[in-house]
Amino acid sequence: MGKPCGVPDQRLQHEKRNSCTLLNIFGGASNTATLFGAFLSDTYWGRYKTLAFASIASLMGMTVLTLSAAISELHPPHCKTKDIGACIEPTAWQWAFLLCGFGFLVLGAGGIRTCNLAFGADQFNPETESGKRGINSFFNWYYFTFTFAVMVSVTIIVYVQSDVSWAIGLGIPACLMVFSCILFFVGSSIYVKVKPQGSPLTSAAQVVVASIKKRRLELPDNPSLSLFNYIPKNSINSKLPYTDQFRFLDKSAIITSEDQINSSGSPANPWRLCSMQQIEEVKCIIRILPIWASGIIFFVPINQLQTYAVFQVLQCDRRLGNSNFKVPAASYTIFTMLSLTIWIPIYDQIIVPFLRKLTGKDGGFTLLQRMGIGIVLSILTMIVSGFVEERRKNFALTRPTLGIAPKGGTISSMSGFWLIPQLTLAGMCEAFGIIGQIEFFYKQFPENMRGIAASFFYCGQAVSSYLSGFLVSIVHHITSGQARTGDWLSEDLNKGKLDYFYYMIAGLGVVNFGYFLVCARWYRYKGDGHGGSTLVVAMGNEAL
Repeated sequence: MGKPCGVPDQRLQHEKRNSCTLLNIFGGASNTATLFGAFLSDTYWGRYKTLAFASIASLMGMTVLTLSAAISELHPPHCKTKDIGACIEPTAWQWAFLLCGFGFLVLGAGGIRTCNLAFGADQFNPETESGKRGINSFFNWYYFTFTFAVMVSVTIIVYVQSDVSWAIGLGIPACLMVFSCILFFVGSSIYVKVKPQGSPLTSAAQVVVASIKKRRLELPDNPSLSLFNYIPKNSINSKLPYTDQFRFLDKSAIITSEDQINSSGSPANPWRLCSMQQIEEVKCIIRILPIWASGIIFFVPINQLQTYAVFQVLQCDRRLGNSNFKVPAASYTIFTMLSLTIWIPIYDQIIVPFLRKLTGKDGGFTLLQRMGIGIVLSILTMIVSGFVEERRKNFALTRPTLGIAPKGGTISSMSGFWLIPQLTLAGMCEAFGIIGQIEFFYKQFPENMRGIAASFFYCGQAVSSYLSGFLVSIVHHITSGQARTGDWLSEDLNKGKLDYFYYMIAGLGVVNFGYFLVCARWYRYKGDGHGGSTLVVAMGNEAL
């Protein structure tokens, strides 16, 4: 989409507050739409058909936005900044046309975000060694290409939109989407297309209902041998061994005199009698939830840094060397993306093969180890950010300054490049934590719920965004009334205590890491019927 708060503000000349609200709603709707896309993919259409529909919807959305910028009748007359108060407001049908484009993009995002990663991984055979390693590398390179595309978007595309033409700036992504659709459909005959097998949520609901109905029954002494088990011949799910967690669910597989079994081996009433396989699939989901919750806290430092790092840069010396050229504040986020794109090939091609020989694991680290490293890096990111902010503010208060920042406050003589370490750490944090989460959800959900697995990741991001906003509001409300410290998040960072805020988030990260270790110790990987997971803590060589 290019520059934030750009399309409606620049083309339709609406208030920036309303424009940003519209795009925030669009972002939230796009993440929420993944739930609908997951349900459609896992239950009815399958990943290929859902991707096909979503790709066409995205193309239509980009086409509508391009037309809204290119055709004069679809937007108000251009208004210069000095005349912004007298600008002509967009008509109702001009707004309707734009919202139609956003609607198509929401539909496209709901399907593409849900299915593209899972569909790509479906092309590998997980039963072979080469297939397992291919899947591990695929997650790394998928995020590499995604980040590279974002870099192009926030640099070249934003430049074209801002300084050349909004119509051209929107037309380029639309043309790329046409090319993407052509490539996707050309390969249709060679894709591995996993067929949906009905609603997995219905199966999970049957287990819950049946266990409630049989809650007064006693479990047998040897559940793994005595409970009812049935796996349909066409099931794509891997056979799961019995686990002794959440044993109250096991009661749904107790066979009573009232239960009848069909000649095919399936239960006559699936809302009263469920199989051990169904139960274990539900247990997989329940086990994932605490890990998913820790991921919500993990995203908070990344969310805060995306905003406040830009504010820090605005009150830093942004000059490039001794020249008068100033690096745009928003461009500093490129360092996060650069560290990610540089690290992933090194990690995938050098570090993983070395660790594979050392640990005997296909990915070098276990999934939980990788996520744990990401959480530790997020804590370090906040600590480093706090140190840098202390230095920036000290320069601003004790040394000659360089003028006044756009939002007020003097500009520190400290170079903005001092923020590179924290932004680099943020990129490393994403490389371990985010990619680890994506791979974890894909591999630990039952195979027929991989669309829902993808939606879990995006819903976690959405919840984290809301939590980040809530933290900012709470800290501002509490500290703005304190005479001793003042507002931590003042518009003028020199009057605030942004470093304290960073340290507070680091402390929250430490608590989250402790919670994550407890969850990781308790967690059992899918298919592991006896032992728990292993999470190696770097400071002590003990396996948790």
